[in-house]
Amino acid sequence: MHKYIPAGALCLLALAGTVGGPPSAIASPRVAAAGGARGQGSFSVRLVDVPAPLVNDTRARQYIIDNLRPGATIRRRVEVANTSREPARVVMYPSSARIKHGSFVGTFGRRRNELTSWMSLDRKWLRVPPRSTARTTVTIHVPRDAAPGERYGVVWAQMSGGHGPGVTLVNRAGIRVYLSVGGHNPPATRFRVDTMTGERDRSGRAIVRAQVHNTGGRALDLSGTLDLTKVRGSINAGPYPVELGTTLAPGQSEPVTVVVTDQVANGPWKATLRLRSGQYEETYRARITFPRHSGHGRAARAHAVVAGRSMAFYGGATGLVLGGALLPVTVLLRRRKAAAQST
Repeated sequence: MHKYIPAGALCLLALAGTVGGPPSAIASPRVAAAGGARGQGSFSVRLVDVPAPLVNDTRARQYIIDNLRPGATIRRRVEVANTSREPARVVMYPSSARIKHGSFVGTFGRRRNELTSWMSLDRKWLRVPPRSTARTTVTIHVPRDAAPGERYGVVWAQMSGGHGPGVTLVNRAGIRVYLSVGGHNPPATRFRVDTMTGERDRSGRAIVRAQVHNTGGRALDLSGTLDLTKVRGSINAGPYPVELGTTLAPGQSEPVTVVVTDQVANGPWKATLRLRSGQYEETYRARITFPRHSGHGRAARAHAVVAGRSMAFYGGATGLVLGGALLPVTVLLRRRKAAAQST
């Protein structure tokens, strides 16, 4: 059984829409807040508990993330804060979600999938006094016959109001759910960067796109930085933050975007990209060139960096070491053979 500690960070999302609206791509800022229009109530949502083994995982402070065996049950407390001067009636419910085109998409309304059929809330609606908070507990019970794999969902907090002619405004804030079903060992988190490409937009601003492939067994929420070093000379630029919001399910591949906010020459540049998802981090390097005008340059193959050196270097170094080790053995064998022939 997991031990839990209080989460020190708020979760995700500010959304406003209409009843029965389309699925929403959930972004990932630290605060989950929904604001009403024209003075209506505003509220925020946060995750109260974090599993002790994931205390250093920033994703686990924002989202419900766990790896469970069939038959296991977990409970997580969710807190809603009413930041307005009026009482708020907030409806709580789970809904399905999916990862598509690099975005985590939570479905509006009570759309069910396998994960949501395992979920329940002890309080399905909360009456929150002004400038106050209220909590509900999310319970997830995994059936004993559940198949292995990762499932996705969202816990919505919803407040309706502002009735107009034929329109009801709905404010929602949500917490993502990433649940993996497996054995004692959780699936590994892994990814690789295949290529990096230098681009320029219509205004001439430099952009770097890195094609990332999720090669592990868990979903990724990617963040990181990019540094540029001129191949010839000693000019450095960066670090530049990776645009947040890229989420990849296992097996998916999507581009990660970095906007270079400085004016930089075409290059060539040595681009060093540091990406992380939770506690897992990788560094890749590629030699890129930005086009002279708007458009994209040639995609450059990216190489993993270990202890500050490219894996391509290590491959060559390994060959040199093996070659150096084999040379004395070969010479020694030849000497022994020559001695045997002379006797």
